[in-house]
Amino acid sequence: MATNLEKKLKSRLRRKRHIRKVVRGSAERPRLVVFRSMRQIYAQIVDDVAGKTLTGVSSLSPGVREQAAKLKPVDVGKLVGEACARKALERNISKVVFDRNGFPYHGRVKAVAEGARKGGLQF
Repeated sequence: MATNLEKKLKSRLRRKRHIRKVVRGSAERPRLVVFRSMRQIYAQIVDDVAGKTLTGVSSLSPGVREQAAKLKPVDVGKLVGEACARKALERNISKVVFDRNGFPYHGRVKAVAEGARKGGLQF
């Protein structure tokens, strides 16, 4: 019998496959992928055509970790989004496609998107 956690993971992966049929990253407009674990949040910018990760930031990254020590998880998500936007703009990436990776668009995932928009990314 499948546990509740296994059911949630299976449902998320089904949603992820459905989303990835539509969302593709290219060199002109790479994909901003968000992954959320129980404690951390990760954001990567990926070029699917070349199959390469262009840049990535997480709540464990050196610049973010010190600032995130006393913040709530949603505020940490916003901080990760802003840091990802800064790194993307350094690499001359201003337009991206947002991939929520099967997670619902609220809470920390939404905060990453809002932080990236605030940082200057367009999607």
